[in-house]
Amino acid sequence: MTAAALFERRFAEHRAAKRRLATLWLLAFAAALALATLVGEVDPARLVAGLPNIAAYVGRTLPVLRADSLAADIGEWFWALDLWLILLGDTVLMALVGTVFGGALALLLCFEASANVARGPVSYFLARRLLDILRGVPTLVFALIFVFAFGPGPFAGVLAIVLHVAGALGKLFAEANENAEVGPLQAVLASGGTRVEAIRFGVLPQVLPNHLSYLLLRLEINVREASILGIVGAGGIGEELYLVVRQFIYADISALVLLIVATVAIADLVSSQLRRRFIEPTRSEARA
Repeated sequence: MTAAALFERRFAEHRAAKRRLATLWLLAFAAALALATLVGEVDPARLVAGLPNIAAYVGRTLPVLRADSLAADIGEWFWALDLWLILLGDTVLMALVGTVFGGALALLLCFEASANVARGPVSYFLARRLLDILRGVPTLVFALIFVFAFGPGPFAGVLAIVLHVAGALGKLFAEANENAEVGPLQAVLASGGTRVEAIRFGVLPQVLPNHLSYLLLRLEINVREASILGIVGAGGIGEELYLVVRQFIYADISALVLLIVATVAIADLVSSQLRRRFIEPTRSEARA
């Protein structure tokens, strides 16, 4: 058998093995999806039957707005706007403080959770598992714990956001660190620099734009997160929303939801402007 024929035979066997492996993975995925559908009680007929109920509920929350008395109707719809804006401000401040402190904690943990700059395999493993725990516990669960420990109020919500953000951002920061070029890191170490100096001058300048981008993205997410923490007594506009939902005050539900959606949209716009102003120029300088 010639070398070319042997190569073609081995290549065909390799492709056949890859196809068999891909087929096995596809079958495993299909089985997992079927099991998840069964456990989740996914029923298209039930979904179709329930859609009118969703429409009816949303319809009840919408106020009656008449052209001849539009201003008065809107005023009646947002009758407690001053109180709601104060609660909404509490929610935004909870998200901001939680994001800043959570991001700072993530920055402290992320380098030990990065394989290229960790002190060793043991510290790397422990840092990764700590981030898994912080990220794996839902924010609402943290909030429940802190409400029980410190009492109701925004303080419990801020602590819950801090810990969850530390876990979520810590993983993203660590992965960004591991994608950094090793040349600058090795150059600092080869010139006698310490590990901290290698991180400061060899890694951080490369990954800082990514870290800032992730931080801003998390701020947008936390505005939404903070809006629902009031369900467990962690302060903010979520408490008011939970109250009106339980009392079936339908018009107030739609008013509060609109305020929350508008706040999230504003946070997204501000975040986009900050990215264009600070992060994109930094990335351009890093490439240069």
